[in-house]
Order: sequence, then structure tokens, then C-alpha cells
Amino acid sequence: MAAHQERDGWEALGDPTRRAIVASLAERPQAVGELADALPISRPAVSQHLKVLKDAGLVIDRAAGTRRVYRLSPEGLGALRDQLDAFWRRALEGYQGSVEQEPDGHPTLEDP
Repeated sequence: MAAHQERDGWEALGDPTRRAIVASLAERPQAVGELADALPISRPAVSQHLKVLKDAGLVIDRAAGTRRVYRLSPEGLGALRDQLDAFWRRALEGYQGSVEQEPDGHPTLEDP
């Protein structure tokens, strides 16, 4: 993830309300009021969650008249996806390595 980010994206997504906000923003960009209308929390609470998500680089905002409209950040989410892909590759490589060993735990003769 980018060095300017103050919070880790995984940490930010650890909260169920923030995950709900991200899921909602995946549908379309929205203002704080729109997000608050769909959640059981106040507008100030939504704003605090959006600040955490913004600090983590997962959402970006723009001015639209007197309000701010939030949307997901392709770069921030892309960085999380890259990390997840790396975890997945390592897990598959580890699984492949364990499958290629004989039941006694020693490598097969076909291994290079």
C-alpha cells in the first residue's frame, strides 16, 4: 500500500460498519447522508468511519455543491487485492509442496 496511508486497509475493514459502507459504495458513489440513511448509525458516526476508510486509502471524496460524495478508491482496493493475491499464491505453493511429498514427509524422487 502507498506510504502516505495512515491506517492499514485490512485494519479499517475489520469493523463491520466500515465493511457495510464499502459494500454500499461498491454499488455507487454516495454522500454521508445517503450512507447514514441506510445504516443504523448517525451521520457523525458515518463521517468518522469514512475518515478511517479515507486514511486507509480505501475511499476518496469530491465536493458536490455543499456536500462531499464518497466513492471507493481503485488504487486502495487494488493494493488490498494484490496483497490477497500474494497470500493466495503462497498458500497454493505451500499446499502444492505438501502434496508433492510422500506420506512419510520426504520429497518424492521426481522433485528437482
